[in-house]
Amino acid sequence: MPNYKLTYFDFDGGRGESVRIAFHAAGIKFEDHRISFKDFGEVRKSARFNALPVLEIDGKQVTQSNAMLRYLGKQGGLYPENNTQALYCDEAMGAAEDLSHHIGRTIGLQGDELREAREKLVEGWLPIFLRGMDDLLKRGGGKYFADKRLTVADLKVFVETRWLQSGALDHIPQGLVQKLAPALAKHEERITADPVVVAWYASRS
Repeated sequence: MPNYKLTYFDFDGGRGESVRIAFHAAGIKFEDHRISFKDFGEVRKSARFNALPVLEIDGKQVTQSNAMLRYLGKQGGLYPENNTQALYCDEAMGAAEDLSHHIGRTIGLQGDELREAREKLVEGWLPIFLRGMDDLLKRGGGKYFADKRLTVADLKVFVETRWLQSGALDHIPQGLVQKLAPALAKHEERITADPVVVAWYASRS
């Protein structure tokens, strides 16, 4: 069994969180290396593309969270074998990644600049992506994005949706997901209660 070390920020969210859950779900031991935002300036110098998460497999560096999720999903039975269902899984993960990118561009802004940027999101990209992912969920049967079961796509979108509904993002209404994409809001509740996810957070506490 290879040695795995995942480096990401010390909070239960963002691009690295779904990878952590996927490791746990696949039953694969890994080093959950968490760093502070303060330390990121130094860590990023050695990170390919100057970004996190970074996964080391026997010391060899791998980047891109969706690639990590596919890798772990295939090992842990959380990625579809059927090509069409795999495509659906990838589409949902790609959409969640694009949404994360748009939100990420507002991180670090302050005052009126932050308010204006977030209001633009609420009026523009957020409705497009939330309604779009709601449609993807309905195509999958309403409960999961692909294969009619839990896949890494559900973990990826769950983390993103939970963030949007947490109230942690100033100037983004906490009820926006429920208003624009009610099926997506129910999906977040479903994945929160999934035994795999419950077990991960129980192990953390």
